[in-house]
Amino acid sequence: MIEPSGDRLRVTVPMVIANASALLEAGRSRLTGGDAVFDLAGVSEADSSSLTLLFAWQRTAEARGARLRIVNPPASMVSLAALYGVSDLLPLA
Repeated sequence: MIEPSGDRLRVTVPMVIANASALLEAGRSRLTGGDAVFDLAGVSEADSSSLTLLFAWQRTAEARGARLRIVNPPASMVSLAALYGVSDLLPLA
């Protein structure tokens, strides 16, 4: 689901509503200290719940005094963020 890979955390499952609860907890458990980079290159599908996950992970990181970065977001996620007007609020790289 979320695997360490060097200095990144690789998400390896679709970021859709069916996986949202499990991904929320898996991501939060990986935010243990310091800055975190979530690599979404392995995400084959993303729906609007993926944006909710990113915001939740971002809030958790900030509450723990860390920064969150998201790299390699799928095109569908980038499109959704633009559609909803939240692109500037997410740490998408």
